[in-house]
Amino acid sequence: MNKPEYVKVDDKLYKINTDFRIAIECNKIMGDKTISDIERAMATIYKLFGENGLNCKNQNKLLELGIKYLLLGKEQNELKNNSKKNYELDINKCEGIIASSFVFDYGYNPYNLKYLHWYDFYNDLENLSTSEFGNCCILNRITSVLNTKVNEIKDNKIRNQTAESQRELKRRYCKEEKIEITKEQEESARQLYESLGIKI
Repeated sequence: MNKPEYVKVDDKLYKINTDFRIAIECNKIMGDKTISDIERAMATIYKLFGENGLNCKNQNKLLELGIKYLLLGKEQNELKNNSKKNYELDINKCEGIIASSFVFDYGYNPYNLKYLHWYDFYNDLENLSTSEFGNCCILNRITSVLNTKVNEIKDNKIRNQTAESQRELKRRYCKEEKIEITKEQEESARQLYESLGIKI
């Protein structure tokens, strides 16, 4: 996997802060609805590119490239389509189980490292061990429960226990459930991206 270190805007290179913790912070900032669109954009630029990013004359392009970097060079819908999960884990709530899972599979805790490229972290996260028999990392044991189709379980007791486990795991580790996006919300998002100079 090609791991970018720089982006180029108007013939000038801008160094990316590629540590995975910065990418996690940026994703949290981009999802923070308590601050304005401009504040989210400027905070993301600053986190990824520092003072040089804030001094860039073409910040719209810089933000576009920054978001592309955070999405691993893919489109948002491409990442979603590749995911088989029917829920969305909150990476900030999952630090402990991610650390345990990395130690179980790879023998290292990413949070104890001074540096780890965002792409390497994401690749290792996506390739954690899975098993139908439970002999896998804790993160994927949790995702296995979350992915269970409760309505297909015939035994009432097991179905109720599984449903209760899912509710508790979602409360502890998942992002708030998303409501279906309306046409108006979709248009509003499109206008936001256009105002930032990003084509979608």
